Amino acid sequence: MTSTEAVRDRIAFLRGLRAVRQFRAEPVPQYVLDDVLEVARWSGSARNIQPWELVVVRDREALRSLSGVRGYAGHLAGAPVGIVLVMAGENAEQETYDEGRLSERIMLAAAAHGVGSSIGWFSGDGRSHAKRMLSIPEERLVRTVISLGYPDEEARRGRPRAEQARKPLSEIVYEEEYGQRGDV
Repeated sequence: MTSTEAVRDRIAFLRGLRAVRQFRAEPVPQYVLDDVLEVARWSGSARNIQPWELVVVRDREALRSLSGVRGYAGHLAGAPVGIVLVMAGENAEQETYDEGRLSERIMLAAAAHGVGSSIGWFSGDGRSHAKRMLSIPEERLVRTVISLGYPDEEARRGRPRAEQARKPLSEIVYEEEYGQRGDV
């Protein structure tokens, strides 16, 4: 049986995951990266096919180049590590689900080590550019990249921050059918 305190700690950990887009120059140790990649390997997928491969990028110039391709991946420029998710490209709908699940697991595994992360994506011709830069076969699907690194707390403190309120559950949860409010 799990204690109430342990459950609350786990829920707080899950709720505390935040996107980190500014990193210290400090490298991510190999043992941390190994843990993250091991969690990725054990992530579930539809029919357990694991339709992914991962390209780990540490080269500063490669990260800067990838940060500039079409999409939303500018945070790669300052990250010590980027992980590009390479999907098989055989079943786009199913792989979209698996890709999202894999991304979140990578980010949570990194957070367990105090490593920040942010999800990014390549769009349009940015996908082709990223494939060429990393020698990824054309038939593979590349759209998601995750930056990893230790958060630059000074940079985070320096920017103005509006209080990030979340919608109350009563605005986003329905009971039994859409539009039917419950006791939430």
